[in-house]
Amino acid sequence: MVSVVEFRIDRRSGVATYLQIVQQVQQALRLGILVEGDRLPTAAQVAATTKVNPNTTLKAYRELEREGLVEPRPGLGTFVSRTLARPTSAADAQLREELSAWMDRAHTEGLDREDVRALVNSVLQERYPDG
Repeated sequence: MVSVVEFRIDRRSGVATYLQIVQQVQQALRLGILVEGDRLPTAAQVAATTKVNPNTTLKAYRELEREGLVEPRPGLGTFVSRTLARPTSAADAQLREELSAWMDRAHTEGLDREDVRALVNSVLQERYPDG
């Protein structure tokens, strides 16, 4: 099955483009958006939708392969070989709902995307200092 992941590149983020692709695939794997057997978009498809050099996508896919998350199949494409998703639980749904409500409140309070990202990253660093 062809994946439904669409890469979004933030050229102002300071994060290398290939790493943004790696991180977005990892996130999709964690959330179960991508599952074992899914085919990633080709480098040409990614280039067409994001204006990213195909070699950048290939570099990202090589990194994902090095991590054991995808495998290239010559002539067929790059396929997900392992998931990062853990079994879903009722707690996940409740946590997602609470986080969504928090995001709504942050938006109402006037925080923009970067403000929210900075705040979340700060708390993540406090709670998970080794991550």
